[in-house]
Amino acid sequence: MSVKIKQNEARIKSPEFQENFRNYSEVLKTFREKLAEVSSHGPESAVEKHRSRGKLLARERINLLVDQNTPFLELSSFAAYNQYENAFPSAGIITGIGFVQGRECLIIANDATVKGGTYIRETIKKHVRAQEIARQNKLICIYLVDSGGIYLPEQANVFPDRFDFGRVFYNQARMSAEGIPQISVVMGSCTAGGAYVPAMSDETIMVRNQGTIFIGGPPLVLAATGEEVTPEELGGAEVHTSVSGVADHIAEDDVHALQICRDIISGLPITPKQKIDIHPSKEPLFPSDELYGLLPTDLKKPINAHAIIDRLVDGSEFQEFKANYGKTLVTGFAQIWGFPIGIIANNSFLTSESSLKGAHFIQLCVQRKIPLLFLQNITGFIVGKKYEHGGIARDGAKLINAAANAAVPKFTVVIGGSFGAGNYAMAGRSFDPHFLFMWPHSRISVMGGEQASGVLKSIGSNGSGDKLLEQFNEESAAYYSSSRLWDDGIIDPAETRKILAIAISVSLNRPFGEPGYGIFRM
Repeated sequence: MSVKIKQNEARIKSPEFQENFRNYSEVLKTFREKLAEVSSHGPESAVEKHRSRGKLLARERINLLVDQNTPFLELSSFAAYNQYENAFPSAGIITGIGFVQGRECLIIANDATVKGGTYIRETIKKHVRAQEIARQNKLICIYLVDSGGIYLPEQANVFPDRFDFGRVFYNQARMSAEGIPQISVVMGSCTAGGAYVPAMSDETIMVRNQGTIFIGGPPLVLAATGEEVTPEELGGAEVHTSVSGVADHIAEDDVHALQICRDIISGLPITPKQKIDIHPSKEPLFPSDELYGLLPTDLKKPINAHAIIDRLVDGSEFQEFKANYGKTLVTGFAQIWGFPIGIIANNSFLTSESSLKGAHFIQLCVQRKIPLLFLQNITGFIVGKKYEHGGIARDGAKLINAAANAAVPKFTVVIGGSFGAGNYAMAGRSFDPHFLFMWPHSRISVMGGEQASGVLKSIGSNGSGDKLLEQFNEESAAYYSSSRLWDDGIIDPAETRKILAIAISVSLNRPFGEPGYGIFRM
């Protein structure tokens, strides 16, 4: 029996492990209840109305589109959660990565049972983020269109700015210029600006007597011209496949439309993948649900980074780099489902030594063309006179520079706290990781709530400090983050290995860049 297995037997019998496991069971129970809540489409009356029109629900459409018995990685499920009186579950749109005819595809599906599939701020952020993922990873993009366009009461928040509704069409144009295939299946309304989604796609399918495309609908036409026209006469499938040429294929129903889409995908050229050394996959030595016993719900308690890594990587085999130097950062090489990965995991605050170690390790991974996984549990950079005089800002800047310019795919999972500038150094959202996920108990903010409250109290503002602590506790929660799309989704820790395997695989569709860094202040 290996030393690692003996150590684990003692660990899982410990009172600390057992207490963590019990506490995390409650965290998971809450997570699964909330996930079911946001995955249940709109109100029952809207679902019944939708079905009465012969339509499939958005999730049913996705299930028919993707290959059977293959995974579907749903993204940003908690978008708009606890906002708008919870009237927009999942922001009224479902996005994710699935396999269609064996090809990795990014799927964007409007949910017409949620306010007619109309767009609020979070719907647009989610749609645009999905397109960014498709573009960054050269994924075929499939739009299952069934939307009334902008939710008019929110027009000021969704229409005019740089990353508002217009960005959807900008992204489509840029993706098309890069040769990324885009297929639209119009299965319901496609109104106003939304009409450009199918019009800008490579190929468009419309469902007869169900799908419609028009810049201005019948009420607007009547008001503007006095002309009375039905939706089908104005912009139905027959019109656009035989008169206007806006669409290319006509389908009899949703099932037929999705089969046509699958047929189109099967004829698309296969994207060559980045060449890397892929090894036979091995299961970790330890079951993934043991992660629950390693995660204290009190973030002030430490997390054993090595034990977390053992449950994520193939064979629990981790070739550690600089194990005896800069010990507040764990770095090393491993495989996940056979894919090589360089892992950077926090083991406390960042020091000058750990920052230099991290920057060195990132350079190695870039030179060797190995993707990077950041496991965030970071309170920030160490503070104090000694460390300022020692150049913590200078050395931390090296790590930030390296993380920003790493020309390999980056993946980030927040496994605990993500506070302050440590978030940046560990490839937070602003550093454009290919994917960023959070575990349900994790938190993210400019600093810990107690620290922020303490700052105010230190200058004599006790009442404001208590109020700020309450605010930080609410706004740092994973659900608050995911609601605003500061991440790509909250995930079950036990599913992390499988999710990372999908993420790494799709990232190989685009060739890695060449090494290049900014100035390192010596």
